[in-house]
Amino acid sequence: MKKITMMAFVMAFAFALVLSGCAKTLDSAATTTPAASTGAAATTATPEASKAPVKDVTIKIFQFKVEISEALSKMKDEYEKAHPGVKLDIQTVGGGADYGAALKAKFASGDAPDIFNNGGYQEMETWLDKLEDLSDQPWVKDALAVAKEPMTKDGKLYGMPMNVEGYGFVYNKDLFAKAGITTAPKTYTELSAAVDKLKAAGITPFSDGYGEWWILGIHNLNVAFANQPDPNVFIKGLNDGTAKFAGNPIFEQWVKLLDLTAKNGQKNPLTTDYNTQVTDFANGKTAMMQQGNWTQVQIDGINPKLNLGVLPMPISDDAAAVDKLYVGVPNNWAINKDSKVKPEAKEFLNWMVSSDIGKKYITKDFKFIPAFTTISADPADLGLIAAEIIKYNKDGKVLSWNWSKYPEGATNEFGATIQKYIAGKDTKDQMFADFQKTWDNLKAKAKK
Repeated sequence: MKKITMMAFVMAFAFALVLSGCAKTLDSAATTTPAASTGAAATTATPEASKAPVKDVTIKIFQFKVEISEALSKMKDEYEKAHPGVKLDIQTVGGGADYGAALKAKFASGDAPDIFNNGGYQEMETWLDKLEDLSDQPWVKDALAVAKEPMTKDGKLYGMPMNVEGYGFVYNKDLFAKAGITTAPKTYTELSAAVDKLKAAGITPFSDGYGEWWILGIHNLNVAFANQPDPNVFIKGLNDGTAKFAGNPIFEQWVKLLDLTAKNGQKNPLTTDYNTQVTDFANGKTAMMQQGNWTQVQIDGINPKLNLGVLPMPISDDAAAVDKLYVGVPNNWAINKDSKVKPEAKEFLNWMVSSDIGKKYITKDFKFIPAFTTISADPADLGLIAAEIIKYNKDGKVLSWNWSKYPEGATNEFGATIQKYIAGKDTKDQMFADFQKTWDNLKAKAKK
């Protein structure tokens, strides 16, 4: 049940925030284990990681989060200084590129990474024969129970949760005030009225990055899945043929919200990429954008004093049902089970979440909401977007992430289909029919 699963997430996350001191940063000594008291020796020994590092070892890391690439490079330098003989070769593929396809190409070419990202659920199943079992790692006991769920199978854990993220409509509070909007909209009708006020004040309501398939096929479409009475039951129905996209009332409501954004954004939404979307918003050219706390680093780099908030993405006027943000674990760190440097790879992952230096990068530089009870995080460090997401979590006002449960490749095709609809090349009914065709074809392909 969606309500049970998400309530478990909320309770676990809220508990973690109490322990980690999200409301008030705790003394690092209170959250640091003896093995993590210094950056250089901040690893807990495991049967493999307790061995002295082999000289001239290179750990190849293939990751997708473009927004942390600069900070990750700085963390790499600090790790290498503290671990002589160990080098980190970090490659980043993201920003609209197909990470999954790039990862497959890496493995096919014989240049497989030692550490890579995996979204869990269906993606975990796809890569299961390449995943190292990490159940015995020292950080496992500290990870949020719900955060471990996407990468758990048959009692084994195959990935370390990267962080917790949330998204909705990030908005510029000053532009809202300029338009005379005194109350943040929570329902569809309220949002539509706010759009009219913004336009009347000469302000472009939305910054739409609809040139990116993932903004549509992953985050936007998830709104329709997450608002189902039970997303898992609906997905099961799509898999066994008892549920359909066409005629589903939630999908009908979702299209209205999609139309509202597409018709009230900048003139070229289908040629606007992620970077331009965020840059335009950060520069005050638009009042809202569909994004999450991962944009905070880029926004701060452009306009660190921007007065930000986060709105729900409401598909109806039932405030109790739609005044919620979409929260989940975006990805996981996985280790290639065939890697020749597994001990060193495991040591690095453990260092990242157990050392003072690693924790500092996670919260202050990556601006990640931690997925571990032992990492303290001050909302002031994470930024205004994360602070709002934390508040929604504490209030139990969250909905689930579901795209990792779709058939492999579905998000890409869904994104392209929605782009055709926005371009006026497909009707709503044709879009739903294409969704169904995509799901059925990819599901059948997976069974072969």
